[in-house]
Amino acid sequence: MLSPTIFKANDIRGLIGVLGAEWDLAGVRAVGAAFVRVFGLAGSEYVMGRDMRVTGAEVAEAFAAGARAEGAHVVDAGLTSTDALWYASGTLGLHGVQFTASHNPAAYNGVKFCLPGAAPVPAEALVELRDVAMGLDSGAGEALRQAQGTYRTIDVLAGYAAHLHSLVDLTGLRPLKVVVDAGNGMAGLTTPAVLGSLGLDLVGLFLDLDGTFPNHMPNPLIPENLLAAQAAVREHGADVALVFDGDADRCFIIDERGEVVSPSVITAMIAGQELARDPGSTIVINKITSRAVAEVVDALGGTLVVSRVGHTSVKAHMAEHDAVFGGEHSAHYYFRDFWGADTGMLAGLHVLAMLGHGGASMSELAARFAGWEASGEINSTVPAVEPVLDRVRAAFAGRGTIDDEDGVTISGDDWWVNVRPSNTEPLLRLNVEARDAATMAGLRDEALAVIRGGER
Repeated sequence: MLSPTIFKANDIRGLIGVLGAEWDLAGVRAVGAAFVRVFGLAGSEYVMGRDMRVTGAEVAEAFAAGARAEGAHVVDAGLTSTDALWYASGTLGLHGVQFTASHNPAAYNGVKFCLPGAAPVPAEALVELRDVAMGLDSGAGEALRQAQGTYRTIDVLAGYAAHLHSLVDLTGLRPLKVVVDAGNGMAGLTTPAVLGSLGLDLVGLFLDLDGTFPNHMPNPLIPENLLAAQAAVREHGADVALVFDGDADRCFIIDERGEVVSPSVITAMIAGQELARDPGSTIVINKITSRAVAEVVDALGGTLVVSRVGHTSVKAHMAEHDAVFGGEHSAHYYFRDFWGADTGMLAGLHVLAMLGHGGASMSELAARFAGWEASGEINSTVPAVEPVLDRVRAAFAGRGTIDDEDGVTISGDDWWVNVRPSNTEPLLRLNVEARDAATMAGLRDEALAVIRGGER
C-alpha cells in the first residue's frame, strides 16, 4: 500500500500502521528500491538515520531492504536528529535519508532526503521517486531486483556535537540557566551531547525519547506546546528556553520573561551577526519572514534573497547564492558552514553565544529588532484552494503589489498579507504583518473573512 498523497513538496509523510493508513511496510520497501533507481545508487553507499517514532525501526529496516535489493550499500546512523543526518551526509559525502514525520502526530512517519553534502533534492526527482515507487508497489513496474547490498552502522553524535562547537565561539560565556524542551523528540538525544559540556545550568523538559508524545505534541508553532517551557522559565528564573520539534531541526526561543521570541527576530539577530563576520554576503528568507530582517540586511550592506516557503527551496537558494545564513518563520535556520542545511541546535548555540558574551537579557536583545506586528500563522480549511486565492486577489486589488510566486502576497508600504496552501496539509495559511497592531488586526480580519466566506 502506497498512496500518492504521502509525497509532499519537500518530503514523504503519511499515516502508517493504523486504521486509514496511507502506506505500509511493503510500500516503504518500494520507496527504498525506487530511491536507489532514481538516484543511481546501485553499488554505492547512502547514509540513513531515524527519529524516535514507534514505527521508526521497522520503517528504516523495510526501506533498507528495498535499497539493498537494488544493490545499494547501507550506512545506518541509527537514532539521529535530522540535522545530525545532514551532518553525516555532509561529512561522508553521501546521499542521505532521514525517517521522520517531524512535528506530526504519533501515527505518522515519513522520509526526508538529501543529495551528497546535505544538498537539497530537486522537486522533479521527488516526483520521479513517487512514480517509480508507485509502479513497484502496484506491480506495474519492473520487479525488485535480487542484488544484495551491504549494511554497516556508524555513530555520528560525537562528531556532530564537535562540529557544531567548532562553528560558534562558546568560550567565556557568563553563567546561564537554560531550559530545554525536547518534547520527547530527538533533542533529548542531542542536548546532552551538544550542551552538556558548556557549563550551563540546564533544566531539561521531556528529554526521554518517546514517539507517543505523552506530554505535548512536538510542534512549537502551536502556542499550547510552548506552555511547559514558558512556565519552567518563570519557575526557575531561567535566562532563556530552547524548544525543539520532533526531529530537532527547528528551535523556538523563549525569553527570560516566558515570552516567545519571533523566529523572524531570531533570523534578524543571527543575520546581523553573520553579516558582521562576512560583510556583504547574502541572507535567504522566505515569503512570510518579517520585514525586520530586510531592514537589518539593508542596514548592514548585505544582499537579501527571498525564497518560497520550505526547506527544499531555501536550501537551493542557499547553494545558488552561496548565502551565509537563511531563516524561515517556522524556526528553520540554515547555515553555509553547515552545508547550507537547517539546524535548530546550531541556531540555539548562536543565541546562547549572544546572550553569554554580553550583559543584555534575551528580551533586550530581541527588542532591538521590534517595529513590526505579526498575526502569526492562521490556518483555514477550504473546499478548494484556487477559488479562495482568486477571492483574495479580488478583495485586495489596487491596494498593493500582488505576487503569486508562493500563494498570494499583497504588499503595501507598511504592511503585507500572504495566503498560501500548505505543503503538507489540506489548509490555507494566512500571515499578516504591519507597522502597528491596529492595521495588522484590520487586515487579518478582512483576509479571514474573505478566506472563510464571512465565517470566523
